[in-house]
Amino acid sequence: MGIFDKLSGWLLSIFGKRQVKIGIYGPPNAGKTTLANRIAMDWAGTIVGEVSEIPHETRKIQKKDRIVIKDGKASLTIDLVDTPGIATKIDYHDFLEYGLTEEEAKKRAKEATEGVIEAIKWLDNLDGVILLMDSTKNPFTQVNITILGNLEARELPFIIAANKIDLNGSTPATLKSAFPKHEVVPISALNGINMDLLYEAMLRKFRKKRK
Repeated sequence: MGIFDKLSGWLLSIFGKRQVKIGIYGPPNAGKTTLANRIAMDWAGTIVGEVSEIPHETRKIQKKDRIVIKDGKASLTIDLVDTPGIATKIDYHDFLEYGLTEEEAKKRAKEATEGVIEAIKWLDNLDGVILLMDSTKNPFTQVNITILGNLEARELPFIIAANKIDLNGSTPATLKSAFPKHEVVPISALNGINMDLLYEAMLRKFRKKRK
């Protein structure tokens, strides 16, 4: 090991990482791309991808590299990865309700399934994850538990973001009580509510040196 490698390792042990790959994960329509766009607009002035009310609008990995988040003297450069929605079952019939033709629905279902596989594979390349949950829905879904289990097994640092707190029926406290061992930050990615709290959590969690 050279002197530069030793110095880098020593600095990492003291200050933690300064550049990391962070993935946004969660079920379809939880607001992942909306959150990715919010982070990218806040710190880079651009968006990551298009959003839609139709589930699985994001069917391929979308990235925005070198976004610098700052809080006072602390800063963190992130390569942000917006992932397709994780689902345990994808049925093309569900897309017909949104006015898609059968051919369009089958194509979207196929691409969405491929997207789920790609998203899971990407966990091997990440330094941390923002796990996005819809705070208006029951947190104990198969998808949420599956993603959570994967993150814990891989020992990936993660933050749970309880999204859509601007909507009636939102109960972020339910998510906090459901997952008491993990950090839960209530936000509205659409309206930018509590994004400062999320950025503080990201700087705190993702700059730490991994074991």
